[in-house]
Amino acid sequence: MRALILGLIATFGLVAAPKAIVVDVNAMVHPITAEIVKSAIARARTEKAAVLVVRLNTPGGLMDAMRETIEAMLSSPVPVVTYVAPSGGRAASAGFFILEAGDLAAMAPGTNTGAAHPVAMGGEMDAVMKAKVENDAAAYLRSIATKRGHNAELAETAVRESKSFTDREALDDHLVDLVEPNDRALLDALDGRTVTRFDGRTETLHTAGAEIETYEPSLRQRIIAAIADPNIALILLVIGALCIYVEFTTPGLVAPGAIGAILLLLGLSAISVLPINWLGAALLLLAFVLFALEAKFTAHGVLGLAGAIAMVLGSVMLISSPFPEARIHWSTAIALALPFSAITVFLLSLAVKAKRHKVETGKEGMVGETGAAITPLTPEGKVFVRGEYWDAVARQPLAVGARVRVTAIKRLKLTVEPISPENGGAPHVGPA
Repeated sequence: MRALILGLIATFGLVAAPKAIVVDVNAMVHPITAEIVKSAIARARTEKAAVLVVRLNTPGGLMDAMRETIEAMLSSPVPVVTYVAPSGGRAASAGFFILEAGDLAAMAPGTNTGAAHPVAMGGEMDAVMKAKVENDAAAYLRSIATKRGHNAELAETAVRESKSFTDREALDDHLVDLVEPNDRALLDALDGRTVTRFDGRTETLHTAGAEIETYEPSLRQRIIAAIADPNIALILLVIGALCIYVEFTTPGLVAPGAIGAILLLLGLSAISVLPINWLGAALLLLAFVLFALEAKFTAHGVLGLAGAIAMVLGSVMLISSPFPEARIHWSTAIALALPFSAITVFLLSLAVKAKRHKVETGKEGMVGETGAAITPLTPEGKVFVRGEYWDAVARQPLAVGARVRVTAIKRLKLTVEPISPENGGAPHVGPA
């Protein structure tokens, strides 16, 4: 009834309808996650929103990014409600910490949460370090859950025993406050509730009939969030490396070099925050070496095939993460390795062939050319080479019509030597 009354009042313009800002955390928790949540909080404060809803559907993520996100939520001037949605979604690992940090926590039917045991990114921890990390995470979660009036002891089992909970289990065991099917139902259920902020202040929510606005990340945030996917990062790295190789083999094009440098930097910025498996990196380097050897030696494709296999394995092993979302997929590795292998071997073979060929133009192209003396060379005179008249100097006197071969060129003057028909020369060939 109250929602209906407020709606009618808003319709007739007597009072502005309350506003709710909704921000999505629907991928791995990453440094950009904290930035997006901070921006949504700033917008909620500026627009005097009644509540900020952080909609969660995440497998977890990086501990530092999770803590930064929670710090922003705890200091938010606008009440923050965490909500696991849509149905079928989850708030696992770091997502469980974020869920518990909200002023109120809610879940949609058919969602789950928990499994928050800390895991090492990039290797195994020794027993002492493992205990330290586990105890630290458990104490952090206990402090948040206790402050929010949730079941701190049960919440701790998600850290120590990797327990998970369905929406109904979480509600019955006081890990969350509400189970609602959608945003509108959630806001209606929140109306009139009094929340205790993390600093001890109490605030009553007025959210019935609230206008829902979804926070849209900026273009920069969307780009960074996209390249945070290691599969996208690998694609950027490979294409960037190929562009830079084209620039080096064909100097002066400029565009491939500039584009390649940008793509490489973007890819490296994403890979840098993820745990690198150095065996995977070594296999990628081996792949490039094998491609180069395939172009240089006649291996009938064996080295190129080995390079492609090394590139696929290296790509898949490059990121060492317990989260499937933070690993490079087999499909991505194969789709990149096969065309990249073919293109790289083709370009390298062209470069090697070009290097082996005799230079046909410029000063170097004149060396080895043959012609005829059109004046006596004693030792200087004129010769006719490649359809042109040249000043020349010979190491021994030569008569008119003598066949000569160019051995050097300096300041448009040729150095020549005599050749005989037996050494590849022919009788006199001169200008018509």
